[in-house]
Amino acid sequence: MKRKFQFNLWTISSLVILLTYLLFLVYPIVNILKNAIFVKGQLSFSNFSTFFSKSYYSQTLVNSFKVSITATFFALVIGITLSYLFSMYAFKGKKLLQILIIIASMSAPFIGAYSWILLLGRSGVITKFLTQTLGFPKFDIYGFSGIVLVFSLQLFPLIFLYVTGAFSSIDNSILEAAESMGCTGIKRFFKVLIPLLVPTILAGALLVFMRAFSDFGTPMLIGEGYRTFPVLIYQQFISEVGGNSAFASSLAIIAIIIALIIFLAQKYASNKNSFSMSSLHPVEAKEIHGIKKVLVYLVMYGVVLVAMMPQFYLIYTSFMNTKGMVFVKGFSLNSYKEAFNRMGPAILNSIYIPAIALVVVIVFAIFISYLAVRQKNLVTSTIDILSMIPYIVPGTVMGIAFLISFNKGIFGSGLVAIAGTAMIIIVSLSVRRLPYTIRSSVASLMQIPISIEEAADNLGSSRLNTFIKITVPMMLSGIIAGAILSWITMLSELSTSILLYTVNTKTMPVAVYTEVIRGNYGIAAALSTILTALTVGSLLLFMKVTKSDTITM
Repeated sequence: MKRKFQFNLWTISSLVILLTYLLFLVYPIVNILKNAIFVKGQLSFSNFSTFFSKSYYSQTLVNSFKVSITATFFALVIGITLSYLFSMYAFKGKKLLQILIIIASMSAPFIGAYSWILLLGRSGVITKFLTQTLGFPKFDIYGFSGIVLVFSLQLFPLIFLYVTGAFSSIDNSILEAAESMGCTGIKRFFKVLIPLLVPTILAGALLVFMRAFSDFGTPMLIGEGYRTFPVLIYQQFISEVGGNSAFASSLAIIAIIIALIIFLAQKYASNKNSFSMSSLHPVEAKEIHGIKKVLVYLVMYGVVLVAMMPQFYLIYTSFMNTKGMVFVKGFSLNSYKEAFNRMGPAILNSIYIPAIALVVVIVFAIFISYLAVRQKNLVTSTIDILSMIPYIVPGTVMGIAFLISFNKGIFGSGLVAIAGTAMIIIVSLSVRRLPYTIRSSVASLMQIPISIEEAADNLGSSRLNTFIKITVPMMLSGIIAGAILSWITMLSELSTSILLYTVNTKTMPVAVYTEVIRGNYGIAAALSTILTALTVGSLLLFMKVTKSDTITM
């Protein structure tokens, strides 16, 4: 319902939010564009022509597309298959499996890359067993195949969570009708279920593609010469021989344009295939027996255990004695002692910085979702569009944008010169992770009839009182669901933080990355285990607060 733009509480809040986005999102992106197309004060597209004229640079873009498309394909195959088995069949251990799947997705991809190096690297445990004990030919995990493996196993849980949520909205009578017409098994899966899931699959595929396309840590650790676009941007901006910020900015603009095109294509395809469905009789999980039961258990537990194997081994190695890059015999807590002694501030930073950012995210998400749904006008629609931009812009790009914009303050005035402080990381986390909580809050609010608020108005309740005491409590489940996703992704954030951190603002993901690069595997394993523990604790707390045994998107 459209309302006239009136000067009241909602007008003030919408203007404050709009100004915040203009300062911390539009201004940095405009600065990147300015840095890319103005060379020595003159308008020039030489940086772009350099990129497209030299195969060394343009090949990195091709590499990123190859990796992202391949990883998205495998993530879709694995995620949809597991979601189908999970939703259609009854078997033991579903809650445990779901927690493990979520843990596999919520840890930083570069930690998975580091773990797979320990397992399948040239000196990895599995590599040594296969080559030295079983006589397999030498192989390694580095390069294209290694990056795809890490992304596929790390990102298929996102597809699983999206599609599992969509399965709950499918009416069982549709499947029964298809079965009565002789459409069963694989035929029913492709002819009936997949078409019903297309909008959800497209949404999940976009998220997986963008996560793979924008990831910086995994190619840096496991790529070994297989250059990808985020790594190129990082290297051009921070180079040992003097970074080229103008060229890095032009690469950032290319990344934004590509991300925007993919996002719009996904939106168009989703809208074209969208439909509404009332699930009066949700799909019921069927009991299975015999060989079918064995196969379901093998697939579900087999894939999840493979995906979790790096995490399990990482936890195991965190208790081993280490000497730099070598794990020696015996177990101890030395790695944890060193981690707390040397990286204590980083551990504290990884808790209090995301915690402050989460408060900002929750407050802004509540107001933005309400404005977008209940107070529709030009300003609120603009805010809603702006809120989704960080969802598609790679983290490395945002990091460069913040550094360029706030190193000397806005317009070089010294105002908001927050580079090098904890504030710049808090702002970057808030801006980048806000879309998760907004989308979840919007979905929750849209299910609340406006007649409830109108009834409160008729009984004499002010708009603010109704909003605080009635609307927000009814939105709480959506707010919490989005907040937990924002929180967990903040815990594992690397691509932006690696550019913005200082000695005093280093976080655990940055500490893990730097310790791996330095060869301090014991400390890196201990820090990674602490991150995993925080993730698991957050998920269990979420499930307890919401009194839910399942988590979907």
